[in-house]
Formats: sequence, structure tokens, C-alpha cells
Amino acid sequence: MRLLPKSLFGQLVLALVAAIVVAQLAGSWLMVDERARFGDRLRREYAAQRIAGIISVLDAAPAEERPRLVRALSVPPTRLTLDEPWQPGGAEPGPEGAAFLQRVARELERPLPLQVLSIRHVPRADRRPGHDMERQDRHARHDGPLVLLAVTQARLGDGTVVTFRHALPQPPLDWPLRLLGLLALLAVVVALASAWAVRRMTRPLKDLAAAADGLARNLDQPPLEEKGPQEVQRAARSFNAMQRALRAYLETRAQALAGVSHDLRLPLTRLRLRLEQLPENEARAAMQRDIEEMDAMVGGTLDYLRAGSDTEQAVKLNLVALLEGLAEDAEATGAKVGLRGTAAPLTARPQALRRCLANLIDNACRYGGGAVDVTLADGAEAVEIRIEDRGPGIPAEEGERVFEPYVRLEASRARHTGGAGLGLAIARAIARAHGGEVTLAPREGGGTTASLTLPRR
Repeated sequence: MRLLPKSLFGQLVLALVAAIVVAQLAGSWLMVDERARFGDRLRREYAAQRIAGIISVLDAAPAEERPRLVRALSVPPTRLTLDEPWQPGGAEPGPEGAAFLQRVARELERPLPLQVLSIRHVPRADRRPGHDMERQDRHARHDGPLVLLAVTQARLGDGTVVTFRHALPQPPLDWPLRLLGLLALLAVVVALASAWAVRRMTRPLKDLAAAADGLARNLDQPPLEEKGPQEVQRAARSFNAMQRALRAYLETRAQALAGVSHDLRLPLTRLRLRLEQLPENEARAAMQRDIEEMDAMVGGTLDYLRAGSDTEQAVKLNLVALLEGLAEDAEATGAKVGLRGTAAPLTARPQALRRCLANLIDNACRYGGGAVDVTLADGAEAVEIRIEDRGPGIPAEEGERVFEPYVRLEASRARHTGGAGLGLAIARAIARAHGGEVTLAPREGGGTTASLTLPRR
């Protein structure tokens, strides 16, 4: 199964070529078999007619003329002689011999005694005049083509015995080679024609798949050409309509985000100003903390909603320099960050990617005991950044749930530690906007490994 093509193009071409070749092979075999049977029947009929004609000529000729006629008529593929006596009882003719005798008897002008001495396959012998065919057959080479040798006898009206040795050539054995050559030519022609037709039908599907892969990264990519078979045209038309609807949705969402940012931040600002007019006491401090928490939640929510947008221009980015800057920021807060590995510049949106990595590193520092290892692994197709901490870890069943907005694990993410439960959700949204992914896995020896994979474009 590994040798079978994986693409739709390869599978369609293989199916078409295999079906046509198998059908042609079966048809050719039936045709050749029927032709061989028909040819064999014609050769036997011809042999019976020839022997019956010779018997009738000799029976009607005077006895003194028969030796001359025998010499004249004894030419390949028939040899005859008047010297051999009648074999008493003959040999058991068998079904094949009996059928041959019936054909000869049917062609005779009057009934005469007939018998078959033998019908067997022998090597083709040299046709040397004056030599007995059986003696030639005994000394012939046995690596050549075979012939069917029929030895028969007929008793003429005056009692003279005529012995016939008639050779029936077998059908040529080179027809399988010719058939294989024909099938090979047919397979090549069908493969070329099928490849052209199938490629013409599947190319729009390939373009559709490429456009679908790039849709998450660039909603402003050119629309698909609506060409090809009718079904493919409908799929391309639906895809273009979906792209336009998504673009309109994101534009509407951006406008809504701007309105939400203004409408929510303005009341919070007024509350802060009014708190400044109140005397210092515990109630004022509690309200101040609530306002700051609300402001952080609004800011985090807006950041999460903006995480998948592509308003920022993508540029060539030095990942090593970016990670070194983030490591310095984390160490300024008392964390210890180890950085290993290097990578070639990557095309990405710098502020968004910085936010993604900052969230992952901050998450590891806050809940992983303050010691973090960052490993950068470069590849031809993608870059992987692994952020490992030595904290209590995350249960395997919670590995995906922590990426949901506002989800915080109480065992290690208590409320007093801060945050609204949006850091990992924002990081994953930014990674997916770049065509990548963020995953969590248990670290060997304890802790958690956050892996950020970014494709090279």
C-alpha cells in the first residue's frame, strides 16, 4: 500500500490506466484464444480435405500411374507412400483421431477403409526430399517449434494401402510478446491522456487547498479563479463568498473592538477620578483594586479579540534577539531564564509574536518556580520554541482546557496570583494567526513544556 499514490491526481490516473489495461488484456486474451481455436479448426479441415482429395485421385488412377502421382503429391506438409502394409487393427484413435477420420471420410467421393496410426506433437524436422518424416523426427532437434504429426492409412478400392504423414503447424508462440507490447503502448497513451485530463480537473482543487491553507494568514489574498468542471467552479465560488464574508466580519469586529475599548475605558476613567475625591480608607482601596481588576480584564479581553487580526505588517524577525530581550525582562522581575539554540530570521508580526512569547515565558516564570529554560530549534519547514518550567505541571486531561478563555486551574493558578486566564488563549490565537500552534506537554522530571511551532513562509 505504500507504493500507491496519495494524491487524487495519482489515484485517478492509476485507476483509469489499470481499468483500461485489465479490460484490454482480458479482451485480447479472449480474442487470441478464439483466433487460435478457429485457426486450428481451419488447419484440420484443410488437412482432411487434402488427404481426402489425394485418396480420391489415387483411387481413380490406374495402378501403374500411382507411383508417379505419389511422387508428385508427396510435398510438404504431406508425405505419402505405397510401400507400408496395412496395420491390422490400427491404433486407438482417441477423440482427436476419430474426429479427424470423420472429416476425411466426409470429404471422400465413396466410402473407403480408413484408420489413424498416431497423432502426436513432434519437433519440426528438416524437409529433405526422399526421407521418411518419422526418421527425420527422431533425429530432429527438440528445442525448436513443435508440429502436430498425423499418421493415417487408407485402403483403396483395389486393396492398395496409402500411408499419409501430414504435419499441422502449431500457432506461433510470439503472440504474448506482441500483446504485451500492444498493452504497454496502450498504457502509455492512456496514462498521458488521463494525466492531461485529470490534471486539468484537479488543478483547481489544488489551488483551492492552497487558498484554504493561506486563508488564516491572509484574508486579503486574491480570490480563486472560478474555472474547471462545474462542481469545482461552484466550490471556488462558495470559497470566494466565504472569504468576502469573513473579511466583512473581521472589519465589523474591528469597529466593535474600537467602540468597546472606548465605551468601557471611559466609565472606568471617570470612576478613578471620582475615587480621587474620596478620603483615604479601606473602602476606597477596595474599589481601586476592583477598578484595576476590571481594567485588566477589559484589556485582556480586547487583546484576546485582537490576537488573530492581521493589521500589523509582517517583517523579517530575529528570533534570537527577541528571546534575549524577553529573557532580560523576565530576569528583571527575579526569574532565571536559560536560552539555548539559534535560528535564521523568520517572517512574522513582531508585536504580536512578542506578546505570544511574553505570555508563555511569564506563565512559566509565574507558575514554574521562577526557573525557565528556552530552547530554539530551527528547521527547513518550521521553527520550534520550547519553554520548559519546573513547576507542579498541568494534568494531562487539562492540557487543552487551559487554552480556553478565562480558564484558570485553581491548584496552581489561584486568584491571588493575578491574571484573567487569557494568557495562553492569546498566545495560541497569535500562533494560529501565523499558521503555527502552541501545545503543552509534561516535562521529563516534572514541570511543563510549552512548544510554539511557527512555519517558514
